Amino acid sequence: MREQNAKKWFFTFFIIQVSILIFIILSMVLVDPYFHYHKPLPGISYRLYEERYINDGISRHFDYDAMITGTSMTQNFKTSEFDELFGVKSVKEPFSGAGFEELSENLGRALSYNENLKTVLMCLDYYGFNREYDWKQYEDYPEYLYDENVFNDTAYVLNKAILYRGLFNTIYLTLTGEEGTTFDEYSAWAAPYGFAQIMESYERLEEKGEMASGLSEEEKERVRKNIERNLLPVIEQYPDTEFYFFYPPYSILYWDSLDRDGTLKAQLEAEEMVTDLLLSYDNVRLFSFFENTELICNLDNYRDKEHYISEINSYILDQMSRGNYEITRENKEAHMAFMRQFYLNFDYEAFYSMQMKESTGEELADEQG
Repeated sequence: MREQNAKKWFFTFFIIQVSILIFIILSMVLVDPYFHYHKPLPGISYRLYEERYINDGISRHFDYDAMITGTSMTQNFKTSEFDELFGVKSVKEPFSGAGFEELSENLGRALSYNENLKTVLMCLDYYGFNREYDWKQYEDYPEYLYDENVFNDTAYVLNKAILYRGLFNTIYLTLTGEEGTTFDEYSAWAAPYGFAQIMESYERLEEKGEMASGLSEEEKERVRKNIERNLLPVIEQYPDTEFYFFYPPYSILYWDSLDRDGTLKAQLEAEEMVTDLLLSYDNVRLFSFFENTELICNLDNYRDKEHYISEINSYILDQMSRGNYEITRENKEAHMAFMRQFYLNFDYEAFYSMQMKESTGEELADEQG
């Protein structure tokens, strides 16, 4: 009798456990919080976050003919503004801290999934030019979401973290009547800005380094390989897609850091190399906002020496739609002449000292008040 009860208890427990697993798997496949199997279901409030987990699903299953992609410099773009200004239907796929290889691989997959993808907006981070072509900040990657192997999907449908943060959150938002995340909101951030905020992360060298005359031969080869192996193959393979690339407008303190460590001339040479490589293609449009020195020198536009506030993202879209600040084969030499004249001759020390005095004066006024 005891043995029969034990067997009955065991099989009951086994059936319950299997039933729970099947229910979880079916729920994950049906709701699909990371869009691995299908596009969003109507009536479900999806939460968009964890870029490297959901971006490939967006590429595979969403309905779009344009894409915004790039590093954290693209997180505050609003697809609603992009759609209105450019007459497109877009998605946003940012990858915070990404290198060019990661971005180009994602872009290549998106173009292979969607033959209607005809417009791409992508930032080209200055600090990424002189890196190895396969540089990665993140090595731990959810490969099971990027391949066609159904057998490793257990890492998705039976993943406790995805179950809680993905499935349960999606169900909770839906049941409570909350709206899902829009692409305008996806990965967008708001943070304190201004000189005092920038100085919390900016470590300025006390002693200026000797200014290098330019890139070494090894560095030139690294820059060239970075672009030739990552960006150019995608551009060549999809000649009917128009690529809007732009150099993100980092603040003047970014240029101050290059002046301090002696790499400013090398950085300008790297830009010229990248510009020449990209402008040899008719389906590329390239923009730089570094000639807008009023924007660059207004530190109220920045949370650190590189990241600008969302209003600047809106400004970038508007100016690009008008064709302003575009670098062409005809004006490239004039653009580079301006860059060398302004950034190599700017009085960084005076600017920095003035910012320090104003910041100190504000702090004293706050204390006295």
